[in-house]
Amino acid sequence: MLDKVKKFFNDVYIEMQKVAWPSREELIGSTAVVIIMSLIMAIFIGAVDRILNLVINTLITLAGS
Repeated sequence: MLDKVKKFFNDVYIEMQKVAWPSREELIGSTAVVIIMSLIMAIFIGAVDRILNLVINTLITLAGS
């Protein structure tokens, strides 16, 4: 059992050596893109939610009259 665990961690180490790690600049750039896109999507979804809320409330008010 212990041999299997050692082999597993040895294999993990070998595979980690093959990983192409991004540079600091690439990582910062990618993080900025993710944050900006998340903000844009949050604003868009919030706006659509607000508009649909107003439309549905208007329809309910008209239907109730």
